[in-house]
Amino acid sequence: MRNLSVVLCAGLVVTGVAWPAEQELESRVVSIGMFKNGLAVVTRTVDVPGPGVYLVTNPPEPVHGTFWLESDATVEARMTTRELEIPVAEAGGPGLEEEWAGATVTLYFRDAGIPPATGTVLETGKATPAWNRNYQPPQYGFSPFSSWRYPDVPNPAGQGAAAHYLVLQTDRGRVYADASMIAYADVAGARDTLRQTRPVLELTVTEGPAPARVTMSYLTKGIAWAPSYRLDLSGKTQLTIEQAAVIKNELEDTADAEMYLISGFPSVQFAHVTSPFSLNTTWTAFFQQLSQQIRPYSGLGHAATQQAVMSNVISPVQGIDFSAIPLGEGPDIHYQPIGRRSLKAGDALAVQVASASASCERIVEWIVPDTRGANGQYLPEHRYQEDPDAVRDTAWDAVRFKNPLPFPMTTGAAMILSDGRFLGQQMCYWTNKGESAIVHITQALSIRTRSTEYEMEGTREQVYIAGQRYQKTTVKGELTASNHRDEPVTLLIRRRFSGELLRADGEPACVLLEEGVWCVNKRNELTWSVDLKPGQETTLACEYVVLVYV
Repeated sequence: MRNLSVVLCAGLVVTGVAWPAEQELESRVVSIGMFKNGLAVVTRTVDVPGPGVYLVTNPPEPVHGTFWLESDATVEARMTTRELEIPVAEAGGPGLEEEWAGATVTLYFRDAGIPPATGTVLETGKATPAWNRNYQPPQYGFSPFSSWRYPDVPNPAGQGAAAHYLVLQTDRGRVYADASMIAYADVAGARDTLRQTRPVLELTVTEGPAPARVTMSYLTKGIAWAPSYRLDLSGKTQLTIEQAAVIKNELEDTADAEMYLISGFPSVQFAHVTSPFSLNTTWTAFFQQLSQQIRPYSGLGHAATQQAVMSNVISPVQGIDFSAIPLGEGPDIHYQPIGRRSLKAGDALAVQVASASASCERIVEWIVPDTRGANGQYLPEHRYQEDPDAVRDTAWDAVRFKNPLPFPMTTGAAMILSDGRFLGQQMCYWTNKGESAIVHITQALSIRTRSTEYEMEGTREQVYIAGQRYQKTTVKGELTASNHRDEPVTLLIRRRFSGELLRADGEPACVLLEEGVWCVNKRNELTWSVDLKPGQETTLACEYVVLVYV
């Protein structure tokens, strides 16, 4: 484990006492709170013996506006550079030319026709970044590695890598040897440490108690967690749900740090902006990052990195479940502690977070999407190609239950099994403690469904709204479902449409969807719950009026 080291500058005299040259102290990460989008809240401490100037040799790279110092002493921070002695094993991926610099080597090659070469290795000082922390998805069709839009982003490892040469100084001149062609080497005088110029955090402690503790807190990129759930449906009316998390550490070595899994909407407006306090950015890069147009509700990528709320996305008719148990006061950010953990850079850790049981109901959910746009016209063909799932008429086997965990279920992948057999994997969405959730399992192929609609004759009427001409017409829709299973099923039908409902069979619940608040036509959803016996078929009809722009 490599902790941050703090070096006391030589020659400093405080209160008449000369401090030892390069006295080393330890700075360590004491806690990490991880979001799912690659951001983490890091807290680290360093204990200083008293007033003086100290160097933190592995400084943070904070998100803009999040770096703060706390101490009983008076402390000032400055980012600068120093030439440091770094062990070869910890030198940030040195090449052979760095490790062997100044040593006399004899190289033997894979090709027997190439004679051995003997000489002194020359250092080129090249270094390759280990990870790319640009987590934003590409926008407007451009690559996230475009230099004008995402400045100062290192090239991902392995992209555009050129051949690497080891340079030897021999009696006859220089030899450039392709490192990939070297079979083995005899090395005399290889170094155990390297001197490299590195960014450092300079802490100036001017007054206060001795010793004193300095605490640094900041948001940074490099460590995150990905949730997953396992739903065991072996019991007909009872399920067991387990939550697990995978943590990937691309930040730095940590030892015995308190770790937290953070869930909730990651509202970090400047998550894509590196603080100008970091020496790895420039004012040009800083201002360009500030000007980037990051979609406010997209987080840093897929929905699994954010929080998609169950009742707003999949089943809006559920409304607000007031039977859900309140978790307390304050913002909806949940910290789930997982104890003290030690992780080396590059490590991945899988942990079991919690498990619980709950009663459940097997249902088939048939979602019939709205095929009209805001102007009442049918969606163009390209919409079906761009997002087929959003407009596909599909019946799903699903399970409905109330969240039995002692904390909210965060948005993540859910694997469903029964009696040890894999059934499917789908997304589950943010669900409060005690709130109802519906998780899809797989498409219900043995439940045949058909939805149709047609314009009723003699109902066309021309109307004008805000100077725009619309055709007002009456549409009749029919939904037919048949059960081809040898067991009864509960079919939950969700029929979404644009317009004004006139009538519907079976007295379904009708909910006005928020997405239609600024549309000429209301956006609605009808919900039926139908019990189908084996071999039974049912047909439901509805009529509504829609305004179509012409």
